[in-house]
Amino acid sequence: MNSPTTQVIRPAGAGHETLYVLLLCLVIVLVCGTVVAWHGKAEDTAHLASNQLDARRDLGAAEQGIYADLRVTLDEIHLLRQEQQVLPTPQTLADEGFAPFAQDASATSRGGHSWQLLQEKAYFGISAEPSIAGSFLMRVSEASDAAPDIWLNRGTAVAVPNALDAAALSAAGWQQIVAQFDAGVTRQHRH
Repeated sequence: MNSPTTQVIRPAGAGHETLYVLLLCLVIVLVCGTVVAWHGKAEDTAHLASNQLDARRDLGAAEQGIYADLRVTLDEIHLLRQEQQVLPTPQTLADEGFAPFAQDASATSRGGHSWQLLQEKAYFGISAEPSIAGSFLMRVSEASDAAPDIWLNRGTAVAVPNALDAAALSAAGWQQIVAQFDAGVTRQHRH
Protein backbone atom coordinates (compact mmCIF):
# COMPACT_ATOMS: atom_id res chain seq x y z
CA MET A 1 0.00 0.00 0.00
CA ASN A 2 1.08 3.38 -0.72
CA SER A 3 1.51 5.64 2.13
CA PRO A 4 -0.39 8.89 1.87
CA THR A 5 1.72 11.83 0.84
CA THR A 6 1.11 15.21 2.20
CA GLN A 7 1.86 18.13 0.03
CA VAL A 8 2.10 21.54 1.68
CA ILE A 9 0.96 24.48 -0.49
CA ARG A 10 1.96 27.82 0.81
CA PRO A 11 -0.36 30.82 0.31
CA ALA A 12 0.66 33.26 -2.35
CA GLY A 13 2.27 36.33 -0.86
CA ALA A 14 0.51 39.67 -1.24
CA GLY A 15 3.79 41.54 -0.97
CA HIS A 16 4.38 41.80 -4.71
CA GLU A 17 0.82 42.85 -5.45
CA THR A 18 0.93 45.55 -2.75
CA LEU A 19 4.22 46.83 -4.12
CA TYR A 20 2.78 47.08 -7.65
CA VAL A 21 -0.33 48.95 -6.42
CA LEU A 22 1.82 51.42 -4.42
CA LEU A 23 4.09 52.02 -7.41
CA LEU A 24 1.07 52.64 -9.64
CA CYS A 25 -0.32 55.15 -7.09
CA LEU A 26 3.04 56.93 -6.95
CA VAL A 27 3.17 57.20 -10.75
CA ILE A 28 -0.38 58.62 -10.83
CA VAL A 29 0.42 61.22 -8.15
CA LEU A 30 3.62 62.28 -9.95
CA VAL A 31 1.84 62.61 -13.31
CA CYS A 32 -0.98 64.66 -11.74
CA GLY A 33 1.48 66.89 -9.91
CA THR A 34 3.39 67.52 -13.12
CA VAL A 35 0.21 68.42 -15.01
CA VAL A 36 -0.92 70.81 -12.25
CA ALA A 37 2.49 72.48 -12.09
CA TRP A 38 2.65 72.79 -15.86
CA HIS A 39 -0.81 74.41 -16.16
CA GLY A 40 -0.57 76.58 -13.06
CA LYS A 41 -0.44 80.36 -13.28
CA ALA A 42 1.25 82.82 -11.06
CA GLU A 43 -1.31 84.83 -9.10
CA ASP A 44 -1.50 88.37 -10.39
CA THR A 45 -2.51 90.57 -7.49
CA ALA A 46 -2.52 94.28 -7.92
CA HIS A 47 -0.74 96.09 -5.16
CA LEU A 48 -2.68 98.82 -3.47
CA ALA A 49 -1.38 102.26 -2.64
CA SER A 50 -0.90 103.06 1.03
CA ASN A 51 -4.09 105.14 1.02
CA GLN A 52 -6.27 102.34 -0.39
CA LEU A 53 -8.15 99.39 1.08
CA ASP A 54 -9.34 96.25 -0.67
CA ALA A 55 -13.13 95.91 -0.35
CA ARG A 56 -12.93 92.14 0.17
CA ARG A 57 -9.88 91.71 2.34
CA ASP A 58 -9.53 94.88 4.39
CA LEU A 59 -13.08 95.69 5.51
CA GLY A 60 -15.05 94.25 8.40
CA ALA A 61 -18.51 92.76 7.87
CA ALA A 62 -20.37 95.96 8.78
CA GLU A 63 -18.08 98.04 6.57
CA GLN A 64 -18.55 95.65 3.65
CA GLY A 65 -22.32 95.94 4.07
CA ILE A 66 -22.24 99.75 4.05
CA TYR A 67 -19.85 99.75 1.08
CA ALA A 68 -22.17 97.45 -0.89
CA ASP A 69 -25.20 99.58 0.02
CA LEU A 70 -23.42 102.74 -1.13
CA ARG A 71 -22.51 101.15 -4.46
CA VAL A 72 -26.10 100.08 -5.07
CA THR A 73 -27.59 103.38 -3.93
CA LEU A 74 -25.22 105.33 -6.18
CA ASP A 75 -27.26 104.27 -9.23
CA GLU A 76 -30.41 105.63 -7.61
CA ILE A 77 -28.61 108.85 -6.68
CA HIS A 78 -27.67 109.37 -10.33
CA LEU A 79 -31.27 108.81 -11.41
CA LEU A 80 -32.63 111.22 -8.80
CA ARG A 81 -30.03 113.82 -9.79
CA GLN A 82 -31.14 113.57 -13.43
CA GLU A 83 -34.75 114.18 -12.38
CA GLN A 84 -34.13 116.97 -9.86
CA GLN A 85 -30.93 118.49 -11.33
CA VAL A 86 -29.35 118.40 -7.84
CA LEU A 87 -28.04 115.64 -5.61
CA PRO A 88 -30.73 114.32 -3.30
CA THR A 89 -30.24 115.00 0.39
CA PRO A 90 -29.52 112.14 2.77
CA GLN A 91 -32.96 112.72 4.30
CA THR A 92 -34.60 112.28 0.88
CA LEU A 93 -32.68 109.03 0.39
CA ALA A 94 -33.65 107.88 3.88
CA ASP A 95 -37.32 108.68 3.21
CA GLU A 96 -37.12 106.58 0.04
CA GLY A 97 -35.71 103.71 2.14
CA PHE A 98 -32.28 103.54 0.53
CA ALA A 99 -29.61 101.88 2.65
CA PRO A 100 -27.40 102.97 4.34
CA PHE A 101 -29.19 106.32 4.63
CA ALA A 102 -32.40 104.87 6.11
CA GLN A 103 -32.28 104.70 9.90
CA ASP A 104 -33.37 101.12 10.47
CA ALA A 105 -32.12 98.14 12.48
CA SER A 106 -29.49 97.37 9.84
CA ALA A 107 -28.06 100.89 9.99
CA THR A 108 -27.93 100.77 13.78
CA SER A 109 -26.13 97.42 13.83
CA ARG A 110 -23.59 98.69 11.29
CA GLY A 111 -22.42 101.66 13.34
CA GLY A 112 -25.36 104.09 13.33
CA HIS A 113 -23.99 106.51 10.76
CA SER A 114 -25.29 110.06 10.55
CA TRP A 115 -25.27 111.24 6.91
CA GLN A 116 -24.88 114.69 5.39
CA LEU A 117 -24.32 116.13 1.93
CA LEU A 118 -21.03 118.00 1.48
CA GLN A 119 -20.61 120.78 -1.12
CA GLU A 120 -23.16 119.12 -3.44
CA LYS A 121 -20.37 116.65 -4.30
CA ALA A 122 -20.18 113.98 -1.60
CA TYR A 123 -22.06 112.09 1.08
CA PHE A 124 -20.39 111.96 4.50
CA GLY A 125 -21.48 109.40 7.09
CA ILE A 126 -19.94 109.78 10.50
CA SER A 127 -20.01 106.63 12.59
CA ALA A 128 -21.52 106.58 16.06
CA GLU A 129 -19.63 103.32 16.73
CA PRO A 130 -16.16 103.47 15.09
CA SER A 131 -15.28 100.10 16.63
CA ILE A 132 -17.99 98.49 14.47
CA ALA A 133 -17.53 100.49 11.26
CA GLY A 134 -15.54 103.57 10.38
CA SER A 135 -16.87 106.79 8.87
CA PHE A 136 -17.62 106.84 5.14
CA LEU A 137 -17.34 109.43 2.40
CA MET A 138 -18.74 108.85 -1.09
CA ARG A 139 -17.75 111.36 -3.75
CA VAL A 140 -20.32 111.53 -6.53
CA SER A 141 -19.05 112.14 -10.05
CA GLU A 142 -20.93 114.08 -12.69
CA ALA A 143 -20.76 111.06 -15.00
CA SER A 144 -23.46 108.52 -14.22
CA ASP A 145 -21.29 105.61 -15.35
CA ALA A 146 -18.26 106.53 -13.22
CA ALA A 147 -16.93 103.96 -10.78
CA PRO A 148 -17.92 104.48 -7.14
CA ASP A 149 -15.46 106.64 -5.22
CA ILE A 150 -15.86 105.62 -1.59
CA TRP A 151 -13.49 106.44 1.27
CA LEU A 152 -13.21 105.16 4.84
CA ASN A 153 -11.77 106.68 8.01
CA ARG A 154 -11.61 104.47 11.10
CA GLY A 155 -10.57 107.26 13.43
CA THR A 156 -12.53 107.97 16.60
CA ALA A 157 -12.63 111.76 16.17
CA VAL A 158 -13.36 112.20 12.47
CA ALA A 159 -14.04 115.75 11.35
CA VAL A 160 -15.97 116.84 8.30
CA PRO A 161 -13.40 117.10 5.50
CA ASN A 162 -12.78 120.63 4.23
CA ALA A 163 -11.42 119.58 0.86
CA LEU A 164 -12.70 116.61 -1.12
CA ASP A 165 -9.72 115.96 -3.41
CA ALA A 166 -7.81 112.71 -3.02
CA ALA A 167 -4.64 114.29 -1.65
CA ALA A 168 -6.49 116.20 1.07
CA LEU A 169 -8.53 113.15 2.05
CA SER A 170 -5.41 110.97 2.27
CA ALA A 171 -3.64 113.60 4.36
CA ALA A 172 -6.63 113.65 6.75
CA GLY A 173 -6.43 109.87 7.30
CA TRP A 174 -9.03 108.73 4.78
CA GLN A 175 -8.42 105.57 2.73
CA GLN A 176 -10.04 104.87 -0.63
CA ILE A 177 -11.89 101.56 -0.93
CA VAL A 178 -11.22 99.72 -4.17
CA ALA A 179 -12.84 96.58 -5.51
CA GLN A 180 -10.38 94.24 -7.19
CA PHE A 181 -11.66 91.41 -9.31
CA ASP A 182 -8.93 88.83 -9.69
CA ALA A 183 -8.76 85.06 -9.88
CA GLY A 184 -9.64 84.84 -6.22
CA VAL A 185 -13.03 86.40 -6.91
CA THR A 186 -14.02 85.13 -10.30
CA ARG A 187 -13.00 81.99 -12.07
CA GLN A 188 -12.33 82.34 -15.75
CA HIS A 189 -12.91 79.29 -17.88
CA ARG A 190 -11.42 79.61 -21.33
CA HIS A 191 -12.75 77.01 -23.70
